Amino acid sequence: MLGNWPEPRVRVLRMPEYHPPLGNRDALRLDFNENTVACSSRVVEALAALTPADLTRYPERGPVEALAAERLSLSREQVVLTNGVDEAIHLLCQAYLDRGDELLLPTPTYTMYEIYAAGTDASVVRVQADADFRFPFEKLLAAITPRTRMIAIANPNSPTGSVATRDQLLAIAAAAPQAILLVDEAYFHFHGETLIDAIDKVPNLVVARTFSKAYGLAGLRLGLLASRVENLRWVRRVISPYCVNTAALIALRAALEDNAYLEEYVGEVLAAREEFVTQLNRLGLRHWPSAANFVLVEIGPEHKRFCARMKAAGVLVRDRSADPGCDGLVRITVGTRAQMSVSTAAMEAALTELNIGTQYTYGGER
Repeated sequence: MLGNWPEPRVRVLRMPEYHPPLGNRDALRLDFNENTVACSSRVVEALAALTPADLTRYPERGPVEALAAERLSLSREQVVLTNGVDEAIHLLCQAYLDRGDELLLPTPTYTMYEIYAAGTDASVVRVQADADFRFPFEKLLAAITPRTRMIAIANPNSPTGSVATRDQLLAIAAAAPQAILLVDEAYFHFHGETLIDAIDKVPNLVVARTFSKAYGLAGLRLGLLASRVENLRWVRRVISPYCVNTAALIALRAALEDNAYLEEYVGEVLAAREEFVTQLNRLGLRHWPSAANFVLVEIGPEHKRFCARMKAAGVLVRDRSADPGCDGLVRITVGTRAQMSVSTAAMEAALTELNIGTQYTYGGER
C-alpha cells in the first residue's frame, strides 16, 4: 500500500518517470534541439491579432488540418493534429497496444516511446544499436515476432542523429504487416528525406511531424500524424476533440504560410552544423555524423562537470550518459553560426579547465 488513498494501476506504479532538466534556461539553449532564434514574424503578428472573443470558443482543428494536409500533398482525412508529437505517440499506444503485444524499439532513442508504452499492458522489446550508432536494421528485422504490434523509429534518431534508409523502413513495414510502423520525422527539415509519400502504398505506415523544431513553436505544443484513413480512424476515437488550443492553431496557420522563414532558418542551421563539425574535428573530439539539428559528442568521464562548466558559461547542453550505450556522451543542439561560435569558445575553455585531452578523431574511431 502507498498510503490511505486509492492506488493507480500496477502498470502506472511501474512506469519510468521522465523529468526533463528544465528551469533556469535563460542562456544559449543548445540542450533541447529547439529553434534557437525565434518563430516566424508572421506567427507573432497572428498571435497579436488574437482577440478575447477568440478565446471564448472551443478550438476547431479541422480547417488547419486541411491546410497542413494540403502542404503535405495529402487529403484532410489523412492528417491529425496533436498536442505535440508526445501526444501523438501516446494516442498510438492507446489505440494499438494491448496485453500480450510488443513495442519494438531501436535504442538509444527518444524516451517517450517507452514511457507511453509502459502505461499500457504491452511489453517493450529493445534492439541496441552497435557502438557506431548505425541503425540496427538486421537486428531489428530479426526481433519482429507475431506479437510485434508497433515499431517506433525516430528518423533522424535522437540522441544519435543517425538515419534509417527508405528501403530499410519499407522492408520493416513489409516484415511486420500486423504492426503499426511509426516513423517519427521530428527532424525532417534538417534531413530532407521523408516517407510521407509512401502512406497510400504502405498500409501500416504512420508518419509523425513536429512544429517544435524548425518552425520554432515548441511552447505551443503542436504535432501531426499522417497515415491512411483506416489507421487514423482509431486515433480519432481516442483523441480529445479539443487537444490543440486556439492560439496554437492560429500560429500554425501563419507558420505554414511562411516558407521563406523556414528555408532561411534551416539553411542557417545546416551551414552552422557543417562549421561546428569542423571545429569538433579541430578539437579532436569524437562525434557521430548527424542528419538533425544536433551532434552527439564524446566527452568521457568528465561529462557532468563539462555540462556544468558550459552552463556556467551561459551555454546549455544535454548530458545523454543515461541513454543505453551513451556513457560519457553529450548532445549539443546546432543553432546559428554565431551561436555555435560562442558554443565552441565555451567548449574550448571547459575542455582546458577540465584537462580533457584531444584523444579522439572524427568518424567514431579512436
